[in-house]
Amino acid sequence: MLKRKTDKSKLPSRHVTEGPERAPHRSYLYAMGLSEDEIHQPLVGVATCWNEAAPCNISLNRQAQAVKLGVKAAAGTPREFTTITVTDGIAMGHEGMRSSLASREAIADTVELTMRGHCYDALVGLAGCDKSLPGMMMAMVRLNVPSVFIYGGSILPGKAPQVEEIPEDFRSRDLTVQDMFEAVGRHQNDELSDAALDMLERVACPSAGACGGQFTANTMACVSEAIGLALMNSSGMPAPYESRDQYSEASGRAVMDLIERNIRARDVVTRQSLENAARVVACTGGSTNAGLHLPAIAHEAGIEFFLQDVCDIFRETPYFVDLKPGGAYVAKDLYDAGGIPVVMKELRKAGLIHEDCMTATGRSIGEELDLIDRNADGKVIYPIETPITKTGGVVGLSGNLAPDGAIVKVAGIDTQHQRFVGPARVFDSEELAFEAVQKRGYKEGEVIVIRNEGPAGGPGMREMLATTAALSGQGMGKKVALITDGRFSGATRGFCVGHVGPEAAHGGPIALLKDGDVITIDAIEGVIAVDLSDDELAERKAAWPGPRETDYASGALWKYAQLVGSAKYGAVTHPGAKEETHIYMDQ
Repeated sequence: MLKRKTDKSKLPSRHVTEGPERAPHRSYLYAMGLSEDEIHQPLVGVATCWNEAAPCNISLNRQAQAVKLGVKAAAGTPREFTTITVTDGIAMGHEGMRSSLASREAIADTVELTMRGHCYDALVGLAGCDKSLPGMMMAMVRLNVPSVFIYGGSILPGKAPQVEEIPEDFRSRDLTVQDMFEAVGRHQNDELSDAALDMLERVACPSAGACGGQFTANTMACVSEAIGLALMNSSGMPAPYESRDQYSEASGRAVMDLIERNIRARDVVTRQSLENAARVVACTGGSTNAGLHLPAIAHEAGIEFFLQDVCDIFRETPYFVDLKPGGAYVAKDLYDAGGIPVVMKELRKAGLIHEDCMTATGRSIGEELDLIDRNADGKVIYPIETPITKTGGVVGLSGNLAPDGAIVKVAGIDTQHQRFVGPARVFDSEELAFEAVQKRGYKEGEVIVIRNEGPAGGPGMREMLATTAALSGQGMGKKVALITDGRFSGATRGFCVGHVGPEAAHGGPIALLKDGDVITIDAIEGVIAVDLSDDELAERKAAWPGPRETDYASGALWKYAQLVGSAKYGAVTHPGAKEETHIYMDQ
């Protein structure tokens, strides 16, 4: 075990461990079995989102124990605590999805409150499911403590039984939970039997870990490395791999080095590192939810980095990593091909990486990449000189239908299908839209509009995976388009536009649409527009009855709806670092 003497005179934990007046506080620490030496070492918060809600979180407790061993070995005192998670795969397709995005704020808030209340000096955060990753990173940046992030790891790919009852396209590919949502659509279309659906649901998710495609969890895991808060390559290996524990222990050691060198989260998260992260999202065909989460992380540091900034980077970044849902491979395949370090090496070749950015190791991104000797395999990771497409897998849109912008994922969609013109079929909630899709209550060539699902109007900005997956399962994924002021899952396929702003609850143009209005979506030109004059839109706005009433008139979702801002700025709920008068670490 490393022995080092740390000067605690400027660390937050001095307020609970040092001086005669803190004897009552120390008595609590002795009550938990700490030694005198441990009490006077730096106190490191080890925060996990462990729960029994879903496989994404179930292995975090084990990994936290390894983190604690690393902290102890480097002369620190780990203090483990947990926070909530709402897992999208379980919350999807019903009222529970309203809790998902709101949980990101609750995670950041509860980690902040625990750290502040107990005066911990640093943070190692472990997270497994979609919103828990940005929530944990937001807390790190908000507190500005020495911080290391660890992803819980992806799930292993599922394999379908090789029986005739199951269609060949399911038998011949790796399965993820996305395939199950699409299987529901096939089942509703009488293309999949009850028995086949039953067999698939038993094998699609065969282990602990987060969804295996480049959905939101793996997208934000890649962000954690690219932004510098996680050790390089630590997000790659699947959750069941014992090697995850080695990275966890190394992360515990690393945070102690950061304390000694006074390297804090905002030394790592800068405008340049956010741009690096957006590059990695773009080139891997990552989730549109990054368009929410990167601005939210930036907000905690007082950095102006909004949806359009993210989309600008997406537009000029080649897409060259062939991952589901737009491509063929899953997270384990990316890890086997060398992971995010190899991806970032390819970006560096084209001058698309800021190399001077600090990382959780105390070395720069450039120095980290110099240590990587693997190269693109040409199958999962294409050479950047010969990308899958020359622009990123996610595109920003704007126009008279979305003055504050919108976002669409085009990874896996050929250019001839990246422009869509059709009449609107308007629904005032996801439930109404899903019911219509189930009953085939729409026509080929239409633009399905789902409104009142924004951050405030939902409340909660639900994801629309159930509806989009059902459309794909019915073979209509390329024959209709869909727009919403809500979100889409990272697993969404098809021509689907989310984050339309301003949202309907704030009187945005999406609130004024009627069935039959002709909508143009052009991902090549970055346009989303409705064929209505400014005068016509103004007349409709004057006659608009106001926001839809919801059933959430009290409780956490009511509170969230009162506080949440525009998706353009990350759907955040507080003023951010620009309004700070003090920083926790300097108290």
